[in-house]
Amino acid sequence: MGSSARGLPLPHIPLKARVGFMQGRLSPPVDGRIQAFPWADWEREFPVAQGLGFARMEWTLDYPRALDNPIMTAAGRKRIATLAAAHGVRVEGLTGDLFMQRPFWKAQGEERQELITHLDLVLDACAAVGVGVIVVPLVDNASIQSEAQERALEEVFAARAERLIRDGLIIAFECDYAPQPLARLIERFPSTAFAITYDIGNSAAAGYAFSEELAAYGPRIGHVHIKDRVRGGGTVPLGSGSADIKGTLQRLEREGYGGLYTLQTARAADGDHAGVLARYRAMALAWLGAEG
Repeated sequence: MGSSARGLPLPHIPLKARVGFMQGRLSPPVDGRIQAFPWADWEREFPVAQGLGFARMEWTLDYPRALDNPIMTAAGRKRIATLAAAHGVRVEGLTGDLFMQRPFWKAQGEERQELITHLDLVLDACAAVGVGVIVVPLVDNASIQSEAQERALEEVFAARAERLIRDGLIIAFECDYAPQPLARLIERFPSTAFAITYDIGNSAAAGYAFSEELAAYGPRIGHVHIKDRVRGGGTVPLGSGSADIKGTLQRLEREGYGGLYTLQTARAADGDHAGVLARYRAMALAWLGAEG
């Protein structure tokens, strides 16, 4: 397969339409968090995103009200479809922060079974609404810390591989492993239903070299988060941290990456959330060589 990134191809879609945003970035932070489902503003984000030129949104699903989230109910999915069609903003990805908050691979007994049931409900919901990429974070609270946790992760997801293929779903792991261990992990899962979410900022913060990452698992990169972080530190405005975002984006394109880019960026310090996201979109498009 070589070292090229493949992504999840989006035929006949202009490059500028492949740059989307993480839901909530157009709304005030919830309880001071950088990322959370924007209960008060989620519907409003569709027309605002349209006005900024976005065609793609990545949904956010988190506890404590995960099962009440609009994407998890029939009525909510109907409303999402209506808004997406009216404003030309499609929801084709979902970040499962609920898996990071309560990872089933770290739970036991009845709690594990409950969380696996929630996983199946998420798969049902994504298949019903047309979300193709489900990001499963293996970072922070969900970081894998033992072989037993790896086995638990593999056991549950491998048992759902045929279902994922049938429903057109891809599980994209966002992992804090170094390049070679991550390559070994993803090889345990079939490429027809599992990929890697490459987070530019997280890799920069960890001090990983993109050339080594691409050589190790480039063909399995199926989704990309754009953000900037300082090495060993947190998220900062694009262009002010340790990440070589321009170089990484251009290398991904040269290597044949054909999937989505999601702006998972720093929040606006002055409250102008739409303004800062518009600026980040313009920066990403310029780095990619695309017109806004």
